Amino acid sequence: MYKPNNPLNEDPSSVYSDPNNWLARPEQSKHDADVIYFYPTTYMPKSPDAPLVSNLGHEDMRAGARHKYRTQATVFETYADLFAPYYRQVNFAMFNGAFQELLEVERGAARASVFLALDYYFEHYNQGRPFFLAGHSQGSSMLACVLDEYMKEHPERYEKMIATYMLGKAPTKGWLAANPHIKMARGADDTGVVISWNTEGPGNIGQPSLVVPEGAVCINPLNWRTDETCAGVEENLGSLLPDGDGGYKVVEGIADARVNLERGSIICESADPAVYAMPRESAAFFGSESYHGWDYEFYYMNMRANAALRLESFLNKRRLNDK
Repeated sequence: MYKPNNPLNEDPSSVYSDPNNWLARPEQSKHDADVIYFYPTTYMPKSPDAPLVSNLGHEDMRAGARHKYRTQATVFETYADLFAPYYRQVNFAMFNGAFQELLEVERGAARASVFLALDYYFEHYNQGRPFFLAGHSQGSSMLACVLDEYMKEHPERYEKMIATYMLGKAPTKGWLAANPHIKMARGADDTGVVISWNTEGPGNIGQPSLVVPEGAVCINPLNWRTDETCAGVEENLGSLLPDGDGGYKVVEGIADARVNLERGSIICESADPAVYAMPRESAAFFGSESYHGWDYEFYYMNMRANAALRLESFLNKRRLNDK
């Protein structure tokens, strides 16, 4: 089994100075803030001979990352410059439920790759600008490493973080207690916080899920509350769904949302699990009514409006502090 002991000896200037190692990297700034996005697991070869950790050039991983960028990261494109590094991923298909081993390996080469990308971003691109962090699934596991290790070592960078959208992998009460510098969002416009949810159907309650561990916490992506007040589909500003021609389009929102405090997830009752639930072969990892693949897309326009609000709130606080 792979051991995550000093797995990379790479200089960020030799890796991330190469534009081919960026999924997205704007030529010039157009907005008041940046987003640094880490895509979910797209490296899943089932061959026993496949490396446990991908290299940056793995084409299937890159193709999957480009697809997820289109359906997730674009939520931020109207008001922030998007940066998305390719990073080394752990092959989820190789673990067969050995979740603790998966976490250990994620904190090896994948984590090191993400830290290299961040070093290069802050040294060459950030220029003191406020930024969001955003990810999903394995990308959000990487964000957990960023928040509890990288930002702890770089508080001057952490001060410029508007918020982190850590979707598809729940933070837990224990993790927050161990990292008191990390704060969960409590409303629609607080800043310097973590925003997280995992979307499930009511039939998933009581079923084990890799992304909803014991002690999970979340916030409602429609009403931005942390209690169990239900938000109906009438509060959904628009979902991003396939258009039937290989693309995606924003349609009238299809997903309601309610926090289940005991579970620590978002329960959606309006979506049809026969259409939107994870494939049957994924049930052992996510449960039979997991909407893991739709955490961004179900609440796409509400996310866009919310991030714009948090950016405005952050900039207003900065102006007051500068007076």
